[in-house]
Amino acid sequence: MRNLLIGLVLLAGVGGSAFSLLTAPSTIASLPAHTPDLANGERMFWAGGCGSCHGAASERRCDRPREKEGEDKETYKKRLAGGRCLKTPFGTFYAPNISPDRETGIGTWTAKDFVNALKRGVAPDGRHYYPAFPYTSYRLMRTEDVLDLFAYLKTLPPIRARAPAHELALPLRWRRGLGLWKLLFFEEDGFRPRPDRSALEEHGRYLVDGPGHCGECHTPRNLLGGFIKSQYLAGGPSPDGKGWVPNITQHPKGLANWSAKDIAYALETGLTPSFDSFGGAMVEVQENLAKLPAADRAAIAAYLKSLPAIAGPERPRR
Repeated sequence: MRNLLIGLVLLAGVGGSAFSLLTAPSTIASLPAHTPDLANGERMFWAGGCGSCHGAASERRCDRPREKEGEDKETYKKRLAGGRCLKTPFGTFYAPNISPDRETGIGTWTAKDFVNALKRGVAPDGRHYYPAFPYTSYRLMRTEDVLDLFAYLKTLPPIRARAPAHELALPLRWRRGLGLWKLLFFEEDGFRPRPDRSALEEHGRYLVDGPGHCGECHTPRNLLGGFIKSQYLAGGPSPDGKGWVPNITQHPKGLANWSAKDIAYALETGLTPSFDSFGGAMVEVQENLAKLPAADRAAIAAYLKSLPAIAGPERPRR
């Protein structure tokens, strides 16, 4: 019995050490020398849709953010108080305050803190972030673009507001376990250019797959919340469980009948070739993309037109 107990203790120790090693956060140790470009930082702000999730929330917090009287949408999207919720099968997540407030926002963060958050999904205190924060896509962003975004966020008004804690089942509150999820679904490498694509298509791929994080909604997920890579951008159930996200590949049920000009025009105006308009969460996405230069929207359109036809999951009948 004594030998058995000793063996169990040793086994537990080895298992604990292995778990600790496998789930340890991986961070970026050093950053390149860089002079921030605020104009590009604002461009990344709109491409990434920062204000759509982190913009000042309504009093109910799960509603769409509300403008103050006489305030336009651009202004409220720059009040980054956080608090907006995202309901998922795993629980309810609340977007944090990312204004420059030193107490409740990111006012005390360093540039390295910010880069590690976006590209590695690691908080300044070393905890893993939940992938409701789309670092799984932001990991592809160029470090220089992330530094420009950080510099731009520091020019926005600091707002003292603390977002609610996430509402999750007990096992999911233990963030260290996210290290195992990252081993399965998170790749740390950055954007790798593909020589088989044109420069315009590659620029669009960077915007779609990286800062635009289009795959976070337009790609179906498995039971653990990871992308089903074989159906990338092929649509599926909305991550919040409400409605269906369309296929945006060249599948007949996707964008096969849209021209590149149709796509670019829709991203600028919100109007589709069938004289309809975007609805749901895509309304805010389109409003953000309309802030980008026309060349960016043309690049996004060129990339989407270059995609193969991929059949996504079947949409359930009503």
